[in-house]
Amino acid sequence: MIEIRNLKKSFGSLLVWEDVSFTIETGETLAIIGRSGCGKSVLMKHINALLYPDSGQVLIDGVDIHDQDYVTLRKMRQRFGVLFQGSALFDSINTFENVAFPLRYFTDQSEEEIRHNVYEALGRVGLKDAADKATSELSGGMRKRVGLARAIILRPAYLMYDEPTSGLDPRTSEEINNLIVTMSETLNITSIVVTHDMNSVLRVANRVAFLDRATLSWHGTIDELRVSDHEELIRFVTASQFQLR
Repeated sequence: MIEIRNLKKSFGSLLVWEDVSFTIETGETLAIIGRSGCGKSVLMKHINALLYPDSGQVLIDGVDIHDQDYVTLRKMRQRFGVLFQGSALFDSINTFENVAFPLRYFTDQSEEEIRHNVYEALGRVGLKDAADKATSELSGGMRKRVGLARAIILRPAYLMYDEPTSGLDPRTSEEINNLIVTMSETLNITSIVVTHDMNSVLRVANRVAFLDRATLSWHGTIDELRVSDHEELIRFVTASQFQLR
């Protein structure tokens, strides 16, 4: 479980948000939505301590992640997998080695174990036959899936997605959405999805956090979202040309 308590973050004189508090239950998928520049990705980076707050806490299973020494923090971060917006693949190595990289860096697994685990992860995203491909040969959707295979290779408890359908056509976006749901259901992973894509929100999420005007403006379930009369939330949703009702 992730507990976010009274977080505040500024960059110099710029207030990003303040007094952000909510809980992500184990096995749940939370979508973080809001306008560009509202601090969605900044909030996500606080959850795995890539950024530190001005005040407040992020508790991972009751432990404050921002109050740990380097060795403990490094181990805690290994409980998180991240699918970056641009996939963040290494173009100098092939698909297999991209997925294998965390295993080589963080574990002492044998080559046989690495090979088994990489092919298992690639199989989960439907790319077992692409192991030897150069990353330059991969389509945008394939790069996302390779990034997802790498994100799950250490079998994390938490999986973070930064704009997972950004730049993808509708069909490929739906494939990525289906994979997010599959990962949650088959691996029992707690997921955090930063997105502008309301189709994705309604497909993958259990709960939604809406950031607006430097605060957590709304938080609730998908069912609550559908009937909400929150003015700014409705304006944001309808601006994406999506109808909740």
